[in-house]
Amino acid sequence: MLFNSISFLIFLPIVFVLYWFVFRKNLHRQNLMLLLASYVFYGWWDWRFLFLLIFSTGLDYFTGIRIHDAGSDRGRKVWMWISVLTNLGFLGFFKYYNFFADSFARMLSGAGFEAHPWTLQIILPVGISFYTFHGLSYVIDIYHKRIVPSRNWVNYSLFVSYFPLLVAGPIERATHLLPQLEKPRTFNFHTAVDGLRLMIWGFAKKLLIADTLAPEVNTLFEQPESFHGGSLLIGAMYFSIQIYGDFSGYSDIARGVSKLFGIELLVNFKYPYLSRSIPEFWRRWHISLSSWFRDYLYIPLGGSKVGFLKSVRNVFVIFIVSGFWHGANWTFIAWGAIHALLFIPSFVSGRNRTNLGDAFATGKWYPSIREVLQMMITFMLVSFAWIFFRANDLQHAFSYIGRMITDIGHVDAFYVRTLTNLFIPVSLATDLLHRNQYLTGIYKPWYIVLEITLITLLILMFGNFGSVEFIYFQF
Repeated sequence: MLFNSISFLIFLPIVFVLYWFVFRKNLHRQNLMLLLASYVFYGWWDWRFLFLLIFSTGLDYFTGIRIHDAGSDRGRKVWMWISVLTNLGFLGFFKYYNFFADSFARMLSGAGFEAHPWTLQIILPVGISFYTFHGLSYVIDIYHKRIVPSRNWVNYSLFVSYFPLLVAGPIERATHLLPQLEKPRTFNFHTAVDGLRLMIWGFAKKLLIADTLAPEVNTLFEQPESFHGGSLLIGAMYFSIQIYGDFSGYSDIARGVSKLFGIELLVNFKYPYLSRSIPEFWRRWHISLSSWFRDYLYIPLGGSKVGFLKSVRNVFVIFIVSGFWHGANWTFIAWGAIHALLFIPSFVSGRNRTNLGDAFATGKWYPSIREVLQMMITFMLVSFAWIFFRANDLQHAFSYIGRMITDIGHVDAFYVRTLTNLFIPVSLATDLLHRNQYLTGIYKPWYIVLEITLITLLILMFGNFGSVEFIYFQF
């Protein structure tokens, strides 16, 4: 079921009424109802996916208890690795089997051997990358004695399958979400209004910005040879705004929906295109994933405390693995490697921990000229890397970049006059407005009512529900 679909707009009020008016006096029944609703939500795509989700949930629930109850460190480690390897095995099979088979065949062909790999017509289960990481963090945290396992099947299953975050995150931690599911919740009007506001802004980002830019991006990337380089540069920036509007829009809707049920999800975006450097960008973009790789891969590898060369190696590992997490294509690995190269100069100079505050222009409404230049450079570097992320393959990416660079001085007339060019400054200005509202506390009731009303009208007039799937559903 898509957030941006009519079926979801029917589904959500039904679940809300049942949750607060029918089962509000019984926490177990509330959670059970949310769990069943989550299975309906997930099974809407393909009911067969539910079997894998339920198996993964049962695996981690059982191994988590076994890790905790094991009488020796060896026993705890065995059960932990059973869970980790099984989870990664399913993820690798469904998401990466054909990639490795094809890549191996091409390598043999390059060496002069004829190869005919056995590939499978596999349907990628929606959200498998996300709920697999939910379970992995859970069992690893139990192994390291950061948490104790849940012995309530319904509560743990809801942690893994909670429908607002199930298919595209944020990637939750048991330390954050499970305690909320285990205690009674009461309806809070102000929290619900804040949730509704988040949902409205999320739908606006998706339906008014991302989906409006999608046709332009598709045209430019599918036929780069038909356009001037300047237009392709605009196309790269278009995709930067499209993927941000699409993914942060989903995260806003997920957090907003969850607030309606009195449950807080992790913040996944903090104005990433207001960043002044690549390290700052990664502290603000897909925060739940970057922090996951930091805590469960980078730090276990030694982080920055294992000598210079190994520290640089660790940076490359987390960026390349992060890229590969997104999909079975060399373009995602290249995207991760580019960000590693962009990150390394700040890491080597020790400036990767600068700009840890809310965003630029601290304590002011407007940034300095220097901050604007830093933001523009960061945005252009990120937009360049997005070309690889969006391209069909590496050859396509290099073809796009080659055409863009050699003919960058010319722009097709349509892309000079088109109104969609306004989405880039408007999107950045919107983030700046939200950031200033957050810092100064401008949340007057009349303003919120006016904001929600106006944005809702724009969505109803110009939004096209269910027309474009969320980009991160493919991951």
